[in-house]
Order: sequence, then structure tokens, then C-alpha cells
Amino acid sequence: MREAEAPFLAAGVPLMKRASAALAAETAALLEMRGGVPGARLLVLAGAGNNGGDAMHAAALLAGQGARVTIVPTASQMHAAGLAAALTAGAALLSQDETDAVLAGAARASVVILDGILGTGTSDSPALRGRARQTVAAILPVLHGRAAPLVVAVDLPSGIGVDDGAVPDPVVLPADLTVTFGGCKSGLLREPAASLAGRIAVADIGIGEELERIAARDRG
Repeated sequence: MREAEAPFLAAGVPLMKRASAALAAETAALLEMRGGVPGARLLVLAGAGNNGGDAMHAAALLAGQGARVTIVPTASQMHAAGLAAALTAGAALLSQDETDAVLAGAARASVVILDGILGTGTSDSPALRGRARQTVAAILPVLHGRAAPLVVAVDLPSGIGVDDGAVPDPVVLPADLTVTFGGCKSGLLREPAASLAGRIAVADIGIGEELERIAARDRG
């Protein structure tokens, strides 16, 4: 995926814009099943990297359609452009120091949770740590309640192995829908992660031909 994306990024192709538009469209379709986008409460768990950027740009688009967006930072830094877009569109930003009770309450009040904590850029163990793990642990019990929010994983559920499907720590939000970009990551199809991915939607961001070229080359 990184090799396929590289020439497009070098040429200035807005892959994040394409990814976030696809994510927003898939999330909007879910919200329509729960009463529609206008007025729907959307909770965004945003990590520091591009995964969080995708989630917040998508949230900005949904806020523009009338969704009520709340962002939960799960790292000390956030994707600056994504955060600016979401705040400009009217999103609210919670403090990084919110209590577990506040986080659980925000999740309970939401129709959809966007899991944008970690993506494919995780280089070592995918297990959540620190504030990210605490946030997910606080929200997990809410998913077992009545009228639980739906979870949309951004590219992959945070905490799974993108290549091998490993789940080294059980603190992972099980997704109802995973919107993955460009191509399906192998970890989404391998257990135990496959059981946490829900329905998988592969969003076309315009790199398909390059992926096919690389796959053909690697097959020899």
C-alpha cells in the first residue's frame, strides 16, 4: 500500500481527501438507517496520524450535512488540517483529560463512533497504549448496552495487526463496518482480527492500477 501510494503523494494527489469522502459517504449511509444525518451524534476517536486526519476530515463533511460531531483526542498531538476542518465545520473537541465516565457518556449519546486511532502506519505491536487504550476501555462496555452506537473503523480497527490479523490486546473496538482505503488489508481477513472488522467496504482512492502492477510484479 505504501509503495502504491508513494507516486500519487509525490504528485500531490489528494488521497486523504478521497479517503475521507468515501468514509463520510459510508458513514452517512449508516446514519440514514438510524434516522438520518442531520442531528445525529457522531463521536470521533482521533489519533495523531493520518488515520485521525481521515476521520476528522470525514467528520467535517458530515458536520456540514448537519451531524453533531464530538472529537476525542487519543494522543497529545493531532492531525492539524483534519482538526481545523472539523472545528471549522462546528465539531466540539473534548479535553484529553476527560474522565472515563465522560467518555462513556459521550459514546452512549452517539449514533456512530468513528475509530480513527491507529492505521497502517503502526510499525511495532499494534496494541493500544496509554490514553488511546484508556479511551477504548472506557467505551467498550457501552457497546453491550441497549441502543448501542455503531462503530466504523477507519481503514482498520485500531489495535489489530494490519498484515497478520493479530490482536495482542483485547482492548479493541469491534467494528460494525470497516472502511478500508485503496485495497483490502490482509489482516482484515485473518482471524482473530477478522471477527472484529464487521462488514468491509473497500474505498477506491484511485491507486488500484498501481496496486495491480505491484502485485503482478511480486508474483514474478
